[in-house]
Amino acid sequence: MFRGSFTFFQLCLHGDSLSSSIYTLEQAILRFGREKRNGRRVVFTNGCFDLLHPGHIRILEESRALGDVLIVGINSDESVRILKGEGRPILPERERAEILAAMECVDAVIIFDELTPRETIAALLPDVLVKGGDWPGNQIVGREEVEAAGGRVVSVPVVPGHSTTAILEKIRQGTRAASAES
Repeated sequence: MFRGSFTFFQLCLHGDSLSSSIYTLEQAILRFGREKRNGRRVVFTNGCFDLLHPGHIRILEESRALGDVLIVGINSDESVRILKGEGRPILPERERAEILAAMECVDAVIIFDELTPRETIAALLPDVLVKGGDWPGNQIVGREEVEAAGGRVVSVPVVPGHSTTAILEKIRQGTRAASAES
């Protein structure tokens, strides 16, 4: 969950604060519960989104196309460290949230502390839950809650060759190659 307020605000070109799209879970429920009551389809996806790459862009754009509102849950720094190991995340949670919030296809970003977004999904109960195709259907966290509430779960194919881990490995290899040439 989001822990505190921003001490800085960056303005978009059109004058809106990027942080205006970063919500606590409670704020998102209040804001987007109204959207659902007004017949708009709320979509949720989640991930670490440590270094944004084409695979992330594709899942976000395809997620947004499935509804009227896209809420993106991102793992907090602490949960990324536990899931991905030391040295991760590369970008702190506030920067990752701000980058995602600046994307046209993203309506809201929620930072969650748990290792999985189950509690966030159970509280939001989106109409559509989206995950990358690298997750087997029976292992998609929140599936039971969303389907029990009448929603659906969609698996989006992953873009081969794109992952934060692969990007970091390329960087490490480049660093080693440059050191060997010196």
